[in-house]
Amino acid sequence: MRRRKLQEVKTTVSEMFELPKDIMLNLPRISMIGNNQMLVENHRGVIEYTPQKIRLNSTIGVIRVEGQDMDLKNIAADDVMITGVIKLVEF
Repeated sequence: MRRRKLQEVKTTVSEMFELPKDIMLNLPRISMIGNNQMLVENHRGVIEYTPQKIRLNSTIGVIRVEGQDMDLKNIAADDVMITGVIKLVEF
């Protein structure tokens, strides 16, 4: 209950001051370049990694990426670059 209230306050503050919600609420930010490159910021770790499927944990749940010849290029504490032929992104 208390966590939900805090989330509501952060959302209200974010909207009032027009601040990016991904920063205020620690939401994942996903940027794609075509279907060959995907940057996921604010992730919470890699759950599964194969050439056909990558699953990342996030504050909104699991992000599943499927495709061919997929690879993790830059893995940092809070962002990861996925390359390959991306066919599906699911939250």
